[in-house]
Amino acid sequence: MANILVTGANGQLGTELRNRGFSLLDDVFYTDVEELDITNLKAINSFIGHHDIDTIINCAAYTAVDAAEDNEEKAAQVNRDAAGNLAQAAVENGCVLIHISTDYVFDGAATEPYTEKSPTNPQTVYGRTKLEGERLIRKSGCMYIIIRTSWLYSPYGHNFVKTICRLAREKDEIGVVNDQWGTPTYAGDLADAIIRIIDIGDLPEWEGIFHFSNEGKCTWYDFAKEIVALSGFDCQVKPLTSAEYPTKAKRPAYSVLDKGKLKRVFDMEPRDWREALKDCMNSIEKEIK
Repeated sequence: MANILVTGANGQLGTELRNRGFSLLDDVFYTDVEELDITNLKAINSFIGHHDIDTIINCAAYTAVDAAEDNEEKAAQVNRDAAGNLAQAAVENGCVLIHISTDYVFDGAATEPYTEKSPTNPQTVYGRTKLEGERLIRKSGCMYIIIRTSWLYSPYGHNFVKTICRLAREKDEIGVVNDQWGTPTYAGDLADAIIRIIDIGDLPEWEGIFHFSNEGKCTWYDFAKEIVALSGFDCQVKPLTSAEYPTKAKRPAYSVLDKGKLKRVFDMEPRDWREALKDCMNSIEKEIK
């Protein structure tokens, strides 16, 4: 039995955790900024003490990658400072902290999947503040599991899958970048992985950084083509170069994550990204038609 605090519970991952649910023996408290301000350490300690929390799952993040370039202070408050607060509260209250991080902590210059030991070198405010959050957690002395993921999507909120569905419904042709490689991650599969980790128990024994995404790799163009094909809309997808689609924040050219450690430690086999995408598309089929 565990008393679990989920922060950022109204986001993609938090919503999927809520939908899937934990063990019936667990008491789970789903919070977002309205219920708990995680930039306020006193508020966190009060909440944890009142509800006797023993496990924290931090899904909260400032994920607007381009906007973060102009709002570094806000991104740092959520991605760095709040992560540090949760880590400090975990130390003071004897909690385990499960924290979600990102492939953006790497520079995207690799040609083979990044392991947990690969050198970090973030190229954006988003990536830098997320890495700073990781470092505060590791330095705090709390019991932690950091899970880095990539290209997260779901039927909820704003994400690439829903954007492509909308554009495919509205346009005859869309252009998508074809020189940036990574692996999509269905938030539902990541939620299942987190629940499995908690169900296994003995979390302090497995302390450290892990990578999770679905299997395989693709470009954003490949991903978009598969989305459009599953949507049934008559829309052509045109490949673009990164130079043809400039963004304020630099996107990694390669951000495939190696999941060998997670597979070995937690006996997991993430499914192929195409299979996961089909499940997500089935969930949002009524919305996009």
